[in-house]
Amino acid sequence: MSSLSKNIIPDKIRKIHLIAVCGTGMGALACMLKDMGYDVTGSDQKVYPPMSDFLARKGISLMEGFGAGNLSHLPDLVIVGNAVRKDNPEAVRVMEEGFFYCSMPQALNRFAAQGKKTLLVTGTHGKTTTSSILAWILYKAGLDPSFMIGGIVRNFDSNYRIGEGGYFVVEGDEYDTAFFDKGPKFLHFDSSIAVLTSVEFDHADIFRDLEHVKEAFGSMIGRIASGIPLIAYDGDENIDGLIKNRDCLTERYGRKENSAWRLGYVSVKPPWTFFEVIKKGEVFGTFKTKLVGEHNLLNALSVIAVADHLSVSAGAISEALATFDGAKRRQEVRGVEKGITVMDDFAHHPTAVRETLKAVKPFYSEGRIIAVFEPRTNSSMRKVFQDVYPLSFDSADIICISRPPLLEKIPPGERFSSERLVEDIISRGKDAHFFVDTRSIIDFLVQESKAGDLILIMSNGGFENIHERLLKAL
Repeated sequence: MSSLSKNIIPDKIRKIHLIAVCGTGMGALACMLKDMGYDVTGSDQKVYPPMSDFLARKGISLMEGFGAGNLSHLPDLVIVGNAVRKDNPEAVRVMEEGFFYCSMPQALNRFAAQGKKTLLVTGTHGKTTTSSILAWILYKAGLDPSFMIGGIVRNFDSNYRIGEGGYFVVEGDEYDTAFFDKGPKFLHFDSSIAVLTSVEFDHADIFRDLEHVKEAFGSMIGRIASGIPLIAYDGDENIDGLIKNRDCLTERYGRKENSAWRLGYVSVKPPWTFFEVIKKGEVFGTFKTKLVGEHNLLNALSVIAVADHLSVSAGAISEALATFDGAKRRQEVRGVEKGITVMDDFAHHPTAVRETLKAVKPFYSEGRIIAVFEPRTNSSMRKVFQDVYPLSFDSADIICISRPPLLEKIPPGERFSSERLVEDIISRGKDAHFFVDTRSIIDFLVQESKAGDLILIMSNGGFENIHERLLKAL
């Protein structure tokens, strides 16, 4: 690395370039910077709609492919995405020629969080939904928040916002920051209030095991200043161990009697779920939401605790929850054809798959739940969860499992087997099927599904546009 290169952000900036700009977070950051008045350019090796169209409409100059020449306009700052390797030709030029550079969370701290109080949402599960609820409640309460979230918030039709208010809501990711900073992204944020939803093993490409994951979250908790509230879920033994003897002001939420914030009675009357919230033994309020499942009620409960710390009234919280439309790709109904509902969900971790299926079942009790699962994350394509996944599909009536799409990237001895998963699910007395491609899944679903059924498609990727193709075929 050249001694001329500087991993700092200069005071005077006009031109900013983003390497790997077409990722969800980097694309949102590019748009945020453009809205702030900077001249923004970006490059990526996969420049295609909808992100390419979204960036182009913002007036951001896109360069397809990576090359040293993409920096010929000599930007004042280069933001390096965490998908960028150190041998990337643009990264090489940055390091050799003395450009100022930073990571995405460093940029967020400088351009979005500076002068505001950061509300940090972390955890293995539920980060996107929880931070989306929080942003919407603050907005409805007139606090005009800024935010950066890992999914599109349907109420805003965006995953970022620049507000005039004093709060910045950020989804704190435990994934690594950049090739020059292998620490988790959430270590870059100094929180005024933090939420911790869960701690489980995930991201097998960067974490060795559960202890390694716990080290990362432990470092995050250790950074929270004395007296700063940490709103932590009470039903997670890993969290129990991590919060012992910490300086932060820990408040637990969940189902336990002695927790500061507790779910009371819950009543499901589709499309609404009504739930009671108990604060320190007293009824705080009764709320209704279109979110489904206890896991989402717990997400909402953590946000209610944060909002109360910010002096948002129970009435304002109630109005916001009733009008919250959720985040895209989180139990999102993509369409209904011939009485058959097609739903999209981001679930991929075994816990998320189990809780999502359990959540939707009461809302589609007149038909069957048909689960379609694509294992495509770096963890789900590895055999680390091979023996756990079969337990995740018990709430489904029919289960369709696809072959992992990028299995060749995984060493042979570490690969997940969809065929074995199907065999194990069948051994539990369930109706399960293996498919080698998306076309065969669609053909099966067209023949098998009937009015009243819910087809729940779970993947963290596009799944070859299976949702629209299936709706058209139906």
